[in-house]
Amino acid sequence: MYSSIFGGIILDPIMMMIPIDDHMVHRGHGVFDTAVLLNGHLYELDNHLDRFLRSASKAKVASPFPRSTLRTILLQLAAASNHKKGTLRYWLSSGPGNFLLSSSECPTTAFYAVVIDEDFTQCKEGVKVITSTIPMKPPQFATSKNVNYLPNVLSKMEAEEKGAFGSIWVDEEGYIGEGPNVNVAFITCENELVVPFFDKILSGCTIKRLIELAPKLVEKGVLKGVKFANITIEEAKGANEMMYVGSTLPILPIIMWDDQPIGNGRVGELTMKLSDLLWEDMEVGPETHRTPVPYKN
Repeated sequence: MYSSIFGGIILDPIMMMIPIDDHMVHRGHGVFDTAVLLNGHLYELDNHLDRFLRSASKAKVASPFPRSTLRTILLQLAAASNHKKGTLRYWLSSGPGNFLLSSSECPTTAFYAVVIDEDFTQCKEGVKVITSTIPMKPPQFATSKNVNYLPNVLSKMEAEEKGAFGSIWVDEEGYIGEGPNVNVAFITCENELVVPFFDKILSGCTIKRLIELAPKLVEKGVLKGVKFANITIEEAKGANEMMYVGSTLPILPIIMWDDQPIGNGRVGELTMKLSDLLWEDMEVGPETHRTPVPYKN
């Protein structure tokens, strides 16, 4: 773990703590992001870091360090962990200092990061989802990655209580939003990849990379096209294929929604072709998207 409060990297788990008077803890005033560590490389680190700082700006949390220093800390932390696979999660907090509502009297903001030893593999089995009854966060909060995740947690718990893996948020206009901590995408009956607009939801780094890679399948004549759209729940449930898209998945096929099969109720062929594209990019893609970790050994 790295802590700007302690001023360095912590290797002893008993010291990996955040002060109880940190405003991220008792007021939820903070932002975070996560990058995947795979084969000794951090995937999409720079895009995640850019989104992280955009979220911090929206939350009015100033970084104690410039972007270049944050990046160096994250790479040094990943190297110190000696892990070649896992996740790197990091937070910017308005900082410790008191238990008031405003952080204006806190002496400094804080930066924390931790390497999580997490095993994950390419998802090949389909899952069931439900339509969430938990209201979506308003766009001002949904479009930044802040630590206020109670709606996300309740949405996930609601799905688990109903025997499903996850849920789908639908906005007040009846358009598809996102999952609790993932984006969602569809393959239409015309074999188009369709993604909801990002105006009311978080712009996922993984789904943005998928949109960059998907034209390879268009060139092969396998996929007809790629587009953003407002998608109604009726259109979505009538899709041929459906998937979650997120960092450690990178694609998770969805085969059932509210007890209704998606397409033929089996994992879609195009879903897996898109998954293969992303997984290959994560494993052996260009170093513009895979940052090597500077391990000492």
